[in-house]
Amino acid sequence: MACGPVGWVYSRPVSNDRDMVDSGSDSVVVAAAPERCFEVASSFEQYPRWARDVKEAIVLDRDSEGRPSSVEYRASALGRSTHFILQYDYSQAPRRLSWHMVDGDIMRSIRGAYTFDQVAEGTRVSYDLAIELVIPLPGFVKRRAEMRILSTLKELKAQIES
Repeated sequence: MACGPVGWVYSRPVSNDRDMVDSGSDSVVVAAAPERCFEVASSFEQYPRWARDVKEAIVLDRDSEGRPSSVEYRASALGRSTHFILQYDYSQAPRRLSWHMVDGDIMRSIRGAYTFDQVAEGTRVSYDLAIELVIPLPGFVKRRAEMRILSTLKELKAQIES
């Protein structure tokens, strides 16, 4: 479980000998062009207005084109506040927006991406996330977080279509 740009995500654990990595993915079709979806997904400073779990998003640095490249987040999840900084990669924009964590308090690592694919009905927005937590979480907590992925994508969809 962890917080990506628009919310908390959990899927199935994938383990190796040393650690536990949680990964999740989901997608939703949005009635908008891929460029509009990319625009909303990369407007990080607006997240606290529409993403329920994001309490604050501060752009720390911008790339040569003026796009946010490093963003500090304060978010809530399951009654706890968390803090982390994500670094963004625009190399495949506007089809894909990816990120990785450079600092955080309850997570060792976060890697994620949005992919925006044109479909007949608009755009399929796919959300992929892999997270390594500092401490393991009980199963019931992970199940609650897993349910948030659907509402997170609904929040993003609603914002894009508004």
